[in-house]
Amino acid sequence: MTQEKKRNYRRRQQSDNLLSASTDMGNVPPQAVDVEEAVLGAMMVNPDSVDTALDILNSKCFYDQRHKMVFEAIYELYSERSPIDMLTVIDRLKLKGTLTEIGGPAKLAALTQTIGTGANVEYYVRILQQKAIQRGLIEASYGILKDAFNETVTVDELIANASESIHNAISGNEKNPYKHVGDVVNRSMERISMVQNSNGITGVHSGFTELDKFTMGWQKGNLIILGARPSVGKTAFALNLARNAAVEFNEPVAFFSLEMTDVELTDRLIATESGISADKLKGKIKMTSDEWVHLERGITKLVKAPLYIDETPGITLTEFTAKSKRLKREKGIQIIFVDYLQLMHSGKPMQGGFSKVQEVTEISNTLKTLAKELEIPIIALAQLNRNLMSRAGSNGKPVLSDLKDSGSIEQDADIVMFLHRPGMLGMSEDLSEAEVIIAKNRSGQVGSIPMRYNGDLVRFEDATPLFHESKMNDTMKYGKNPVPSGSYNPNSEPVPVPYNPFEQSNEFIQNDFGL
Repeated sequence: MTQEKKRNYRRRQQSDNLLSASTDMGNVPPQAVDVEEAVLGAMMVNPDSVDTALDILNSKCFYDQRHKMVFEAIYELYSERSPIDMLTVIDRLKLKGTLTEIGGPAKLAALTQTIGTGANVEYYVRILQQKAIQRGLIEASYGILKDAFNETVTVDELIANASESIHNAISGNEKNPYKHVGDVVNRSMERISMVQNSNGITGVHSGFTELDKFTMGWQKGNLIILGARPSVGKTAFALNLARNAAVEFNEPVAFFSLEMTDVELTDRLIATESGISADKLKGKIKMTSDEWVHLERGITKLVKAPLYIDETPGITLTEFTAKSKRLKREKGIQIIFVDYLQLMHSGKPMQGGFSKVQEVTEISNTLKTLAKELEIPIIALAQLNRNLMSRAGSNGKPVLSDLKDSGSIEQDADIVMFLHRPGMLGMSEDLSEAEVIIAKNRSGQVGSIPMRYNGDLVRFEDATPLFHESKMNDTMKYGKNPVPSGSYNPNSEPVPVPYNPFEQSNEFIQNDFGL
């Protein structure tokens, strides 16, 4: 079935819902036919009225089918920058073969005689918009009612479809108004004033000092991509970010896990929070009575934290959107984590030319749109291409082109960061060595941030406190492993090592790990 046929089918179904609901209720659907006539008449007589109407209305705002056809003809003329008056509209309707259907030239002449004053057009337009929203809600509600009686529709599908249809009924007839720059400047000045009177962090804290210097916190409306190869620690790092926001800063957090269960995630959080190794929590090593006491004390803050976990496997975009909006409405979440992007589904069948790349593109676009709509940051984890290590001259560090399945991930993201652990690639004996690479930052600088990873506690830590400077020389040391002084200097102004995500180094020689 073509897209046009699908749209026509949905329109007929919605029309049937409205007609059926009206019949069952014994009422005529909300409408204002006389106002429709006044608006169309004004559009054919007053050019300013066309701009006012088209800024708010669409064809669904007209109940009378004849008026809907006239509006569509006017819209086509406007799109072609053609003159709009009674004669040009007559010609367009003739061309479309619908002039007789709407009542002929006499109908259009009658419309031009029913106009009100130009000052009232905006008021009339708002009336039509409100009537359209009422009709849309009736259609959506009747569709929900039918689905609820349909035993083949699951409860999850029913909830997702209901949320989507109600949202479409409202948002489909609303348009974001333009804003005068003066109003935006006032809001910007309020933000600048707030920043100047604070510690400089304007978004959700990451809990990592050096990372927050790059981002100033995770900002509202931003899509942040965290990419890494398998087993490098994406989920562990994301959990650390979620835990820091929820536990340390009391920010409500939603964590969507498509790969791990809620119990597995919570076990990791308990290890991080309590300081008791993951091996002991798994039962490989028995805990002492003192450790049990320490465990119970250590998780007190975690239990009270506003952290919400959803473990729905293969969640669809519709389900994800519905759940996110509900969490925002009911729990006031301030940030969402998705682990991970390529495991989500658009809900469309993989056939008819709809590929995985197209699906990932749609998912990426939806995540960015939802972040803006809910005015919260969304951090989505992403897999990288397998050819990362086989790339000529690769030093093991990911670059933007390594993002798997779609270039749109890079385009939609406000920030792209990669997690790099040389020890996991056989390039270092130090498995605790880690690096967060900011490869794209729409509102700031790119660069590299050294970190340490404690695998026993599933915990990432700022590397800064672990480095110390020797008075004997200019090198920095961590334990017995010397680190070049040029890589990081905690005593200097915090300017991280420049990193160019588009550049490939020739330092690394291919290893035998096959990663």
